[in-house]
Parts: sequence; structure tokens; C-alpha cells
Amino acid sequence: MDTGQDNFVEEILTKALNAALAMGKLDQLQTDKIVRSIYETGFNHRWDLAEMAFRETGIGNVRDKMIKNIIASRFVYRDIFLQKTVGIINEDKENEIIEIARPMGPVFAITPVTNPTSTALFKILIAMKSRNPIIIYPHGAARKCTSEAARLCYDAALAAGAPENCIQWIPRMTREQVLRFMSHKRMALVLATGSVSLVKAAYSSGNPAIGVGPGNVPVYIGKSADVSFAVTQILLSKLFDNGTICASEQAVVVSHNNAAAVKAEFIRQGACFLSPGQIKKVEKIAFNKTQRSMSPDVIGKPATTIAKMAGIKVPAGTRCLIAPMEKSQVGIEWPLSLEILAPILAFYEVASFEEGISQCRRINEHGGLGHTVSIFSNDDEKIRYFAQSLNAGRIIVNTPSSQGALGGLYNGLTPSLTLACGSGGKNFTTDNISVRHLLNIQRIAYNKISFCAEHQDGNAFCCDQHLTIDEIDEKCDKNK
Repeated sequence: MDTGQDNFVEEILTKALNAALAMGKLDQLQTDKIVRSIYETGFNHRWDLAEMAFRETGIGNVRDKMIKNIIASRFVYRDIFLQKTVGIINEDKENEIIEIARPMGPVFAITPVTNPTSTALFKILIAMKSRNPIIIYPHGAARKCTSEAARLCYDAALAAGAPENCIQWIPRMTREQVLRFMSHKRMALVLATGSVSLVKAAYSSGNPAIGVGPGNVPVYIGKSADVSFAVTQILLSKLFDNGTICASEQAVVVSHNNAAAVKAEFIRQGACFLSPGQIKKVEKIAFNKTQRSMSPDVIGKPATTIAKMAGIKVPAGTRCLIAPMEKSQVGIEWPLSLEILAPILAFYEVASFEEGISQCRRINEHGGLGHTVSIFSNDDEKIRYFAQSLNAGRIIVNTPSSQGALGGLYNGLTPSLTLACGSGGKNFTTDNISVRHLLNIQRIAYNKISFCAEHQDGNAFCCDQHLTIDEIDEKCDKNK
């Protein structure tokens, strides 16, 4: 056993636990003052942090990273600032139940390379609103920008009266230290955003964990859809920070009724349909079959850069690479049918709406269960049927999937940078994660007169084995 590593983990956690004691004494006004200060600081540095993230990671683009920072600060803040998170938060007078919010304790938060500053801002805001100290562990390729985001938030929190060490960040750690933090008996929650293996480790830690599964989002374009609008929205999403949101579309499934029009519109808007030979070349550089995961070299890169890496020629100004595929070509043998966080789309043509649902389901089952699906249609009955036929926490309708799934921008979903996937993705919820998931709720339950007085003394009518349900209901109704 490495006592040095153990001492390091204990020292950080001791600071967090001391901060937790102090944060537990904050009232709602003090808590909200701290959260407001962090929000203002994060928002005011939205551009600086975006530039830092792009310079350090080389992923995506500055403008879209800045928009992510806006969502993570302003949109999240506007969603949570009126929420009660201290003391009595709800009184149900009818059932005589009183709910009391309590913090959980230290949160170990892992942030990704794709959204390094926005995820840090988001997780810090919801942790401070719920009065939980947070320990940030950034992705190694984004440690500088994530650490700067954490530092700015910490300074803002201290200035607003927060206790020392309420926010900590650790730029470098060994794998053993990460595992020690996740499994430590005093750690209250692991909030993990990252690779599949990292999220699995969080769920295997023995502590409560909130992680997310992969996206691999299919989008169906029905025959009633406005083709030009649908293609515009899909590209708006897929090109957002060069496809680095896990809710970005990965495969387009098109009704044969408008497939030709959809192809023509994609080409008109700067997409390039690949030949079978070009698909093979892009597969080799975009996906690692041995590791069964996308290649980090293409994540967040422009389509023209990816084409150059693959050694293929595409028209100047190409914005997105599209791989036409047969319906059966889904899975590891056809890597472009799987999640790749870059401007690459698979393309499938189907003969019917039911076949479209089956194709979306097949795609969804290869690395996207519980996450997100998207549909463009003007037939509400079909939209609802589509939604009920697929295992997804978010069904995004006539909206760019990336921005739609994040919430707050195009719809009323909870603004969040952590999109849970339910049991399909081995999560406990399909919610967009926010403050309520970081609270322990106590419930005071008062003695309440039963719906039937006979139940109070243990001699209820329902204990009589000779009475039918209708007879029991009749007696209970008379004795209310």
C-alpha cells in the first residue's frame, strides 16, 4: 500500500469534509449569494475560458465553446436560482408531509476534454447550490483550462462568503488516486463525465455515482418533415463545436419518400457523401476497432481536416462527411454507424415509418441506449408513437439534437451538461442532472387519520378473508 498516495487523498478529503461542515450551516440567502457570485464570474469569463479550452485541447471552436459556457452558467443559473435547497423546501398539508433539504457531502467530479470549462462551471454551480463541497478532476488534455475555471469559481465563492476548500481541483493524479477518491467511504457522490471505462469505474466504486452513457443518436426524417429545415437543424447540431456533444446526431434515417430531396439538401448545405472506398479510409482513422471506441485524433476536428487525415479528396468548404450505408450495416464492423464526436454522419434509407423505427432502434442499441433520439416530422401521432417505441431519455422533436438535449435553449428541458440515460445506460434516472439530484431529502411524516377509521386499531375490514373487495370498499366508505 502506498501511504503517500493515501495521505494525499486523506488530506484533500479532510479539507472537503471541513468545508462540508461549514456549508451545512449556510442559510438560503448565504447560499444563493455564493451561487450568484460564481455564476457572474463564470459568465463574465465565458470567452476567456473558451479560448483557453480551444488552445489547450485543439477540439471544436472558440465560439461554440463560449456558447457552452453560457449554457453552463447563465442558463443553469436561471433554472436553479429560485429553487429552495436549505431547510424546509416543501409542505404537503393534505398528506401532512414536510420535506427538508440536506446536502449530501463531498462530491468527486470528473470533467471531460470535450466540454472542459462548461462542465466544470455547471458542476460547481449545482454543487454550491446544494451546499456540497466539490473536488474537480479534469481530463489530462484539458487540465489548465478546467483548473482555471475552478479557480475563478473558487475565488468568487470565497468573496461571497463561502468556506475555504468548498471547491478544490487536482490537475494531476494517478489512476490509483482517482480510484481511491471514488471509493473512499467519506465520499458522498461521484459525478463522472468521461470515457465508458471511467464511468464504469465510478459505478463500481461502492459509492453513489451519476455517470452518462454514450450517445450514438439516430435522427429520423419522416415524409411530413420540412426537408430544408430538417437538414439545416441537423447540421446546426452536428457542427456545434464540431460534434463534441454526446447528444449530437450520429446517423440519419430517411424515409424513401424524401430521401433524394434530403441528399440534395445536405449537398447544397456543404455535406459530402462518401464513396464505399472513402468510407473505408475514414473508418480507419475515425475508429479504433481493437479498443472499440472512436479515435481521439478526430474528436472535434473539422470535416476537411478529417478528410485530409484519411487521404481522401472532398470539395473545398465541406462541412460534414456522410457515409451512405445499407440497413444491415450497424455495429462494430461498420464503425461509422457508431458514436464519433466529429462532423461524420451515417445515412440510411428506409421504406416505411415502422422500418425507420426499427433502424433507429438498431442504431440506438449499439452504444446509445437510454440517451437521446431525434425526429423531424409534422405528424404528432407519429412523433408520439416514435417516442414510445424507443429507449431514450430525451426525444428531440424538430430541433437540433445537441442544443435541444442540453435544455433551456430550444425547449423546457432542465439545462444540464450531464445527460443521464436511465437503466439503458446503467443510470438511475433519465433526467438532465441538476441540483435536485445532489440533495438528500428528509421527510417528516405526521400521524394522519386513515381513509377508514377501522384501520387505526388493526381490525380493518380488509383483514376479513370472507369479504370481497366491493364489500370492503362499501364498509370503508360508510366509516370514513
